[in-house]
Amino acid sequence: MRLVFFGTPEFAVPTLEALAREHEIALVVAQPDKPAGRGMKMQAPAVAVKARDMGLPLAQPPRIRNDEFLASVAALNPDAGIVVAYGKILPANLLTIPRYGFINVHASILPKYRGAAPIQRAIEHGETKTGVTIMRVDEELDHGAMLAIETTEIPPDERTPSLASRLSRIGAEALLRVLETMPDGTPQDHDAATYAPKIEKSEGAIHWSDTTASIYNKFRAFDPWPGIFAGELKLIDIVPADGHGAPGTILNANNDGVVVATGDGALRLITVQRPGKPKAAAADVLRGLGRL
Repeated sequence: MRLVFFGTPEFAVPTLEALAREHEIALVVAQPDKPAGRGMKMQAPAVAVKARDMGLPLAQPPRIRNDEFLASVAALNPDAGIVVAYGKILPANLLTIPRYGFINVHASILPKYRGAAPIQRAIEHGETKTGVTIMRVDEELDHGAMLAIETTEIPPDERTPSLASRLSRIGAEALLRVLETMPDGTPQDHDAATYAPKIEKSEGAIHWSDTTASIYNKFRAFDPWPGIFAGELKLIDIVPADGHGAPGTILNANNDGVVVATGDGALRLITVQRPGKPKAAAADVLRGLGRL
């Protein structure tokens, strides 16, 4: 098939690589380069870097809702469009260009967790199973007919980077199978839809009165960004621990870490970071304190 591919982050790269092995990629479309890091230097998104490495045609338009861009896609006469975490809703006059429309790889078992952060929200909410849905794209958010669903377990200590990596591979393989058969698809149960909004930095704040599970799930979900914070203290590495006490009380401190009471149990802080300081063993930073 002759395809146009829309994607931006690392999650989309395995799908691009898989498609390029079996199909013709007429164009890769990624978000524009953005400033990143401490020096705020311009940085290309992962899909743009991979497309250049593979020698694929690449476009990074600031806007996709203009006639010039739409005409350039139409001129390619694509059989299908593929979208994987592109980061913008595609306009209706783009969706109708490919012969078979657009197909999306979405990292949840739809209709649960429609939206920008399905992987993080699944972990944050303590889900033990998630998956990837291959779906047709329509004008609404993650709303189209489902063409395939693949599931995977979420181990109790798994964090976002590991789960995202696995789901990206599962999604790539599932999409290849869908393109072989192009099924009609099954409509979603829209009444059962839930949403996974974009993560905000402020969501990393935790309170020791919260449950151990809710704090630990946030820690797993918000790795690497925004991380979790108790006041100004960033919690770099933590695990659930035994113990009870008034929330925020330091119950024990030794070379294995610092055990702090939560609303219903305790967490062991292994590595922490104070503002403007390097990461350090929690015992070295917090030993001698009575509470946080």
